[in-house]
Parts: sequence; C-alpha cells; structure tokens
Amino acid sequence: MAHDEQHTDKTPAEIADRIWELADDLDFCMFSTWDGEHLQSRPLSSRVFRDQHAIYFLVSAGGDKNSQIESYPEVNLSYADLKGMDFVSIAGKAEVSNDRAKIAELWSDFDKAWWDDANDPDIRVITVTPERGELWDSPGRLVAFATMLTAAITGGEADFGDNGTAVL
Repeated sequence: MAHDEQHTDKTPAEIADRIWELADDLDFCMFSTWDGEHLQSRPLSSRVFRDQHAIYFLVSAGGDKNSQIESYPEVNLSYADLKGMDFVSIAGKAEVSNDRAKIAELWSDFDKAWWDDANDPDIRVITVTPERGELWDSPGRLVAFATMLTAAITGGEADFGDNGTAVL
C-alpha cells in the first residue's frame, strides 16, 4: 500500500514508531506459523527490542511451532488493544535457538509459570526479525463507536483513525 493510499497523515517512519510502541506496550500477541497446509496461531508473550530489531519469545523445546518455524520461517504477530481499539500486525522471519545467554537475559519472574528458572534445558528462544507491519490506530473505543454510529445514521463514511503500513 503506497503512503498516499493509506488512511493516515503519518509518515511511514511515524507508523513504524507506533507499531514498535504498541507491540512493546501490548506484550501478548497471537503468534502465527504455517505448517505447509494450514496457519496455526497461539498466544505468546513477546519481548520487544527495537534497538536490536528483534522481538523475542521464550518457548518450550517441543511443540509444533518450533518445527514449523524451521521449515517455514515466515511468521505473523497480531497484537490487539481492545480498550483502545488499536491493532498491529507484524510479519517477519523467525528462528528458534538454544542461546542460553539470550534466555538468561530475557528471563523474568513471569516465566516461572512455565519453568523453574532460566537454566531449564527445555527453554528455547524464538527471535523474530520484523520486516513489515500494519497499524490500525483509533482514537479510542468510545470515539470509534460514536464515529460508527454517526456514519450509520448519516450514511457517511466512518473514520476510525490511522491505518498504514511500514517497512520495519
């Protein structure tokens, strides 16, 4: 989508900034992989490091997602803030590794829900390198619904805020 086709007055750089910001703020995303026949999505907690141009996930060594990533590294991350009516989609390449230093760096007390500590040999890290993203950034739920209602009553077009894409 070219910038002039987008529904925003933001520049691609501003859209990219907002995509990174929302991904960092929202934490959980639906992490989608491809198995050669079907898409599969699951909720995962992300660690967003824009300065490293990476989004990290701690996962268990087993599981379909790891083998799917090895065969088909293209993934999609979908973030949603239903209260703010903000949505982000990030596409990129993923890699699964057993980088113990990175696992220790990313470890938090929250991870104790799945593993005893960062030294658990079952932990792997998925690194996603974002390539492109899309943003739907509304002025908030109440404004969005009021805009929708007004458009329905008047027959006008609803303006739900910014929608744009960016190379990440």
